[in-house]
Amino acid sequence: MKMTSAQAAKLLRQLNEELRTLQIKEESTRTFLAALGEDPESIRPEYDYESMQKLQNDIEKKIRKVKHSINCFNSTYIIPEYGFTIDEMLVYLPQLTKRYAKLSSMKNALPKTRENASFSRNTQIIDYRYANYDIDKVASDYTEVSEELAKAQTALDYINNTVEIDIEI
Repeated sequence: MKMTSAQAAKLLRQLNEELRTLQIKEESTRTFLAALGEDPESIRPEYDYESMQKLQNDIEKKIRKVKHSINCFNSTYIIPEYGFTIDEMLVYLPQLTKRYAKLSSMKNALPKTRENASFSRNTQIIDYRYANYDIDKVASDYTEVSEELAKAQTALDYINNTVEIDIEI
């Protein structure tokens, strides 16, 4: 079956939900309570151990196949604009995001700020915190990282929504 990795991810979510539903159903029907003197057969919920295990095993097998296909695709498909795999891109994006957050904080700093006096200190000395970097350079880097992050996300989204992979389930 041919599908994009975005479609495969949706299929994977659907399969995991089906499995979870079966597991919940099994949990609630594999045992039951009957009061003393009550006929257990009259309140026994419908439960077939063998068929329940088969259904769960079948879904788990499909999940493994879909995940494997996605993993193979991610580790072999090269993103043309970057020259590295989707797998690498999935590491690169969080790195960019972390750098983006750091630069966002740094670019908004003032060159000099007054520190809040500590309550435990009985002193008339006023402390100042100084930026030990070029705020304009950080702002410029922030813009570059922001643009790179958007470009990388768009490149990955494009691949995930256009390139088809073969999944045999």
